Amino acid sequence: MRSLFVVTAVLAVGAMVGCGDSSSTGGGAESASGAQHELVGKPAPEFTLDTANGKGKVDLASLKGKVVFVDFWATWCGSCKELFPKLQELETKYASSGLEIVGVSEDDDNNGIAEFAQAHGNAKFPVGWDNGKSIAGQYKPPTMPTTFVVDKNGIVRFVHVGYHDAVQAELEKELKSLM
Repeated sequence: MRSLFVVTAVLAVGAMVGCGDSSSTGGGAESASGAQHELVGKPAPEFTLDTANGKGKVDLASLKGKVVFVDFWATWCGSCKELFPKLQELETKYASSGLEIVGVSEDDDNNGIAEFAQAHGNAKFPVGWDNGKSIAGQYKPPTMPTTFVVDKNGIVRFVHVGYHDAVQAELEKELKSLM
């Protein structure tokens, strides 16, 4: 009976923090934020993304030397609506210090992506659509939102799965540790 309660509690927490499948990614290192993911400590998979909000193309390789937050999200995700303004605040505060944020939409089509970015935090950072989910296939975000924190050398150092009220403070602390 007790183990049933624990399993139920774990599933309930997973449902509250993310918008999608909250299943495990199958091991890997644990980031400081507590999320386990196989990419922590490994090079971030390279990608090029056409943006939907007028920022041109984003090429992850060209961002080496900067700390990069790669945020996987979707327009239907309620938690993503809460996270976007927090990411924009961090981008505004730390862009001049070398922070880059890239929003990668996992929607089934590209309708509403730019409008979402505008409506939720007036996001100035590049956001684009992962057509065919090829970028997600490399990163394997377990739910929406999932944010990968990539250091100046292109190594994934932290992963944030889902959203909670303290995520902005955690991201800021991790950012400062990598700058």
